[in-house]
Amino acid sequence: MASERFEEIVDDFEFLDDWEDRYRYVIDMGKNLPDLDDSERVESTRVHGCASQVWIVPEITGEGADARIGFRGDSDAMIVKGLIAVLHRLYDGLTPSEALQVDAQAELSRLGLDQHLSSQRSNGLRAMIERIRQFAEALV
Repeated sequence: MASERFEEIVDDFEFLDDWEDRYRYVIDMGKNLPDLDDSERVESTRVHGCASQVWIVPEITGEGADARIGFRGDSDAMIVKGLIAVLHRLYDGLTPSEALQVDAQAELSRLGLDQHLSSQRSNGLRAMIERIRQFAEALV
């Protein structure tokens, strides 16, 4: 299960033939994310397990079964900020239960990211996914 906004990325990737174009696309997505305020770049929002500095700030709207997951994120690495944008599109607006049903690795493999990221970046991506899942689990 993936959001409609994530499906747009899948469709766009089909039109981009080479990986340099796909990396540029992901980086551009990251450039469009708003920066976090310095007050949000704190230990409690930092994602451990990433080679780069990464922060994810949850934004939950609604309550109970009507709650929707959202988050803002930032990184000191452009490609990682782009990966945050990809994850945002994958999870944004889902209920906590829906978010826990997402097979993020399978969805991201549709983009070929699993084959084109370094092992350090892949580990960091898994750490970001785990952080988002923790937000969702805390709400279920």
